[in-house]
Amino acid sequence: MNEQNHLIVEYPDFVEENGHKKVKCKNLGEKFAYINSFIFDYLKEYHIPVGFIRQQNKNSLSFHKYHKFPFSVKVLNTADKRIARIFSVKEHVPLNIPIFEYHYGTSRDSCISENHLISFDVCSNEDLRVINRICSKINAVLKSFFERRGAVLIETSCYFGKSDDKILLVDDFTPKSMKVIPLSDNSSVDPFKFSTAAEIKKYTDYLHNLMSA
Repeated sequence: MNEQNHLIVEYPDFVEENGHKKVKCKNLGEKFAYINSFIFDYLKEYHIPVGFIRQQNKNSLSFHKYHKFPFSVKVLNTADKRIARIFSVKEHVPLNIPIFEYHYGTSRDSCISENHLISFDVCSNEDLRVINRICSKINAVLKSFFERRGAVLIETSCYFGKSDDKILLVDDFTPKSMKVIPLSDNSSVDPFKFSTAAEIKKYTDYLHNLMSA
């Protein structure tokens, strides 16, 4: 394989506490890389087009070169805080069907509609249809995977790129973008507590153990 046609994504061993302070967290990059590579390889088995090639080393992954779409698709299987507030339901109540949210950027006001994407030429209508189909399949596959391991996939964010006019799923499935909780009500795992290194490490270890069991 021609390495010049590849992109290398590295995961560092530090986290940002409270959004700014960098804190060393031993083996975090290695676990992030493992979780990502596991999910990508698993999705490949279901013929989902992914840009992932292989795990390059313990904390980096190799991808085909691609042009990344400047938005992500968040797939929700339960009500998040915003949905719970709007519709007066309990947070994490299961949804009848998954909800797709499109996010342009990372701010709190990043949520946009399909019409925004088409109107501002961010994505073609056909590309968006393909992306939505892929997201539906990803969600079904991962929901089943976690259910068999006694856990619930609350939400996941999917990122896409184009390579030779083919749409590919690209990074990432880090603990920051994939929210899973145990079925057990007495579990202390909280995928939304990411303000300290200890909280990030605890949730990362939980996901890592699910996939390495």
